[in-house]
Amino acid sequence: MSSANRVTQLTRSDLDTLMDWAEDEGWNPGLDDANAFWAADPSGFWGIKQEGGLIAGISAVKYGGDYGFIGFYICHPDQRGKGLALQVWREALTTVEGRLIGLDSVPEQVSTYRKSGFEPAHRNLRYTGLSVVSVPQDPRLSPIGTGIFPSIAEYDQAFVPTPRPAFLKAWHQPMNRQRFGFCVVEDGSITGCGTIRACREGYKIGPLFAETAETADLLFRALAGSVRGQMVTLDLPEPNTEAEALAERYELSPVFETERMYHGEAPDLPLSKIFGITTFELG
Repeated sequence: MSSANRVTQLTRSDLDTLMDWAEDEGWNPGLDDANAFWAADPSGFWGIKQEGGLIAGISAVKYGGDYGFIGFYICHPDQRGKGLALQVWREALTTVEGRLIGLDSVPEQVSTYRKSGFEPAHRNLRYTGLSVVSVPQDPRLSPIGTGIFPSIAEYDQAFVPTPRPAFLKAWHQPMNRQRFGFCVVEDGSITGCGTIRACREGYKIGPLFAETAETADLLFRALAGSVRGQMVTLDLPEPNTEAEALAERYELSPVFETERMYHGEAPDLPLSKIFGITTFELG
């Protein structure tokens, strides 16, 4: 590998470039997702630069001591076919070696990732549509704010392979009407939580975690109803048929799918309680 094509750690401004590339690829990232992604692991972004700037990139974000997630695997269209993407891929794998590693693959690349030791766990489905719901008036609903965040962080741990406090704190940071969330509190305990954020186009809901389908429905209406008339997107694990029913009940349609894959034994996550995945890019 020539020094001109050496894989190096990326800067915060490079991540903004990756976000723009993600928009070009049709991934529709959130307007301020980069802040939370960087907070998760500032050392987890890699790429190849030339004098004109970034030409290929990838993320290999480390959570805790035993989990990693790969995303943002993009090569600039003008630089494809030169083996650059493979170089950043190999470097990313070395940085999370020895951990359980997750990623979301488009269907046509599943066989490629299998060659690197990744195995499919389940499909994820993206549903999109116009919000036609209204915000419910329910005393169990509470806005997610600083005071309740420790309880949200504790609740979140059941839905991910390892705790992610730095990411979660940034992810739940309210930004006017660009990012906000609700939780459901019953008998002093959280029984569900969800966040909605403004994206390059419309809004995305994620995560959407709930103990029951009724609680997930309540949270969805609170979130989507807050942006009634706007396009909303919900990414959900296909094994959760009640999540699919929720999306279809409110006139969202499937538009995209990924395959969740793991290098190592797939974690035993409560998919029946995951009604919305946080983000395909960072798991």
